[in-house]
Amino acid sequence: MLKRIVIFLIIFSFGVLNAPVPSEGAVVKDQLIIINKKTNQLAFFENGKLIKTYSVATGKTSKLTPEGSFYIREKIKNRPYYKLGIKGGDPKNPLGDRWLGLSVKEKGAYPYAIHGNNNENSIGKYVSAGCIRMHNKDVRNLYEKIQTKTKVVITSSKESFAVLAQPHLKKVVAKK
Repeated sequence: MLKRIVIFLIIFSFGVLNAPVPSEGAVVKDQLIIINKKTNQLAFFENGKLIKTYSVATGKTSKLTPEGSFYIREKIKNRPYYKLGIKGGDPKNPLGDRWLGLSVKEKGAYPYAIHGNNNENSIGKYVSAGCIRMHNKDVRNLYEKIQTKTKVVITSSKESFAVLAQPHLKKVVAKK
């Protein structure tokens, strides 16, 4: 009997001592991004509360920016613009210096993202090839807060962000 107790204690202590300890940055928050192509705005929700809305630019035509439910699959600082061989961080880079890659797959690649840009005057307009452009200062702000796997809903609607968020969040708190 004593032998069983000792074995149990060894196994139990081994499991407890070697259990992974969550890092400080591992706090999972309930986040949601909604992009409304009708208003060219992006809303960022966290734990059911609308944190901030941003002006964005979307596709030149309504079909270029895909609609649906996706997620942030990657975050990249200073992503190169491979198409024209422009290095990341270069002021001529049309992707700005922050890239939030979306899970939209097309022709075997993931070509869509929320990103900065090198033409601040394009924000609020329908000018992109499908990506969602933001002011560089705004995408930097969002980049620091957002987690990978965050749900992103892209739509074209007359509804408010609070109404659009209801089916996607457990609890939506209206901003006063």
